[in-house]
Amino acid sequence: MTCPVRCPWSYAGMNEAYVRYHDQEWGVPVHDERTQFEFLLLEGAQAGLSWATILKKRQGYREAFADFDPAAVARFGPAEVERLMGFPGIVRNRLKIESAIINAQKTLAVQDEFGGLDAFLWSFVDGNPIINHWQDMAEVPAHSAASDRLSQELRRRGFKFVGSTIIYAHMQATGMVNDHLITCFRHAECQNPKVIRSV
Repeated sequence: MTCPVRCPWSYAGMNEAYVRYHDQEWGVPVHDERTQFEFLLLEGAQAGLSWATILKKRQGYREAFADFDPAAVARFGPAEVERLMGFPGIVRNRLKIESAIINAQKTLAVQDEFGGLDAFLWSFVDGNPIINHWQDMAEVPAHSAASDRLSQELRRRGFKFVGSTIIYAHMQATGMVNDHLITCFRHAECQNPKVIRSV
């Protein structure tokens, strides 16, 4: 049986979780409030670290941050911050923990104003995925004009750990941008509106 051709990064360290993430999630358009908040939190947590590290701790983040319910996280106070600083299932960085709580609070404000975090984020790509046609990983950018605009607006609204590179990674993860190489079997699949995101 011939193995499908994938984006080269999915084989990093021969990590099965990476391959599974690439094959089942990365680039699939997301229109779910909790999933959008989840990736906003996880991409911020990744800053300065590898995505492999965050994937390994994903379940820990799910447990620590109320299954990525922004309303619940927004109510976290100093006691929860101290508890999370001692929780080994996440990256124990105080600034990142506090930023997750701030971002949850700001997410609630965005939901009130726009009817949803999802609607707000997708408005920066006019509601449709940007389909790129890269042939080589060297062509894939670290940010874009859309991520620059979205990052600037998030920062204006008080969100933390939302630089343009982090936001572009969020856009890739949630299918706002399809950056699978054209040789990758997922490039075409992620353009199918019936494709299923499996976690």
